[in-house]
Amino acid sequence: MTALPPFAFARIPDIHFGPGKLSALPQLVRRYGHRALFVTGSTSFVRSEAHARLKEKLIDSGIEILHAPLSGEPSPEFVDATVAEFRGKQVDCVVGIGGGSPLDAGKAISAMLPQEGSVVSFLECVDTQKHDGRKIPYIAVPTSSGTGAEATKNAVLSSVGPDGYKSSLRHDNFVPDIAVVDPELTLSCPPDVTAACGLDALTQLLEAYVSSKASPMTDALALSGLEHVAAGFLPAYENGANDLVARSHMAYAALLSGIVLANAGLGVVHGFAGPIGGFFPIPHGVVCGTLIGAASQANIEALRRDPAANRIALEKHARAGALLSGEATATIEDGCDRLLQTLDRWIAATGIARLSAYGVTRTDLPRILDKSSNKNSPATLDRQQMQAILEARL
Repeated sequence: MTALPPFAFARIPDIHFGPGKLSALPQLVRRYGHRALFVTGSTSFVRSEAHARLKEKLIDSGIEILHAPLSGEPSPEFVDATVAEFRGKQVDCVVGIGGGSPLDAGKAISAMLPQEGSVVSFLECVDTQKHDGRKIPYIAVPTSSGTGAEATKNAVLSSVGPDGYKSSLRHDNFVPDIAVVDPELTLSCPPDVTAACGLDALTQLLEAYVSSKASPMTDALALSGLEHVAAGFLPAYENGANDLVARSHMAYAALLSGIVLANAGLGVVHGFAGPIGGFFPIPHGVVCGTLIGAASQANIEALRRDPAANRIALEKHARAGALLSGEATATIEDGCDRLLQTLDRWIAATGIARLSAYGVTRTDLPRILDKSSNKNSPATLDRQQMQAILEARL
């Protein structure tokens, strides 16, 4: 057995996982005080029965509810406006409830309430100010199974347009203090959202597993997450409104995807996701879902050019292939092929949109490539190889 490599591992939230765990939220909020700012999506959750029940329990627990609804993905302008509205109202706790967008928005708002100035100054793409890490206590409650934002230290903000960007507000202290992961909240996710979110979680697990920064600890968690994706992805997509077991598998997988991406980093799909999401109004999960098959094929092809030097990375792809396909594989070559076949099958079965559905054309590829990177992919792909990935999904 080889020696273990050195690694660091970031802290994780106080995790409350399982069906019905939303009922614990009032008591968790009371750890911090009696006035909570809730950041939610503008429609689905606030119109649900779960929201009505939660609101009643919060009021019964003596909690004053402040509300900031978000439409679409969070922008710096939304964060700044919300902070300006609520800064003087003695917010004891921020609670983000929703998909990745409300969770990131809540994370950023909790981080900016004690600060002066615009959040733009603290974003990684600008970085004119260093955040000191002070924040209002933050509780994350995901209602979809995708980004794993309930377990990460960064909040992704977007400014979409010709000069657009996606950039993170990041600090070790921004990991949510508490994550309440209740799979019942994901039962109402429609199939297209379920598919995009599920492929997002899968992409994060796979990219972190084969990452050049992976460790034995992230490997163990990523493999566990992939095992649950294998069990839950298609059932959640096909019959998710009635399959709490499948939803639980995917909620757990998404949670782990956030933990491993925070500790092992991600790969070329996420190297594309920032520029594409900045230039075009395309959901992050769709970018991941539409590119993960072509990106995995490009990585595997590059690794196969020198199989001896890249044996560990190829073995990892093969192991992921066996796990996701549910079929034993006799060779590394076979396992890698099974991975690509499974990804292609799932992408086809769910009908994840191509990039062109959101206005991306061949003439847009140079500016996307100019701002894209390999991140921590196991193979270093050149510009031509990266362009081929995008062309495969136009």
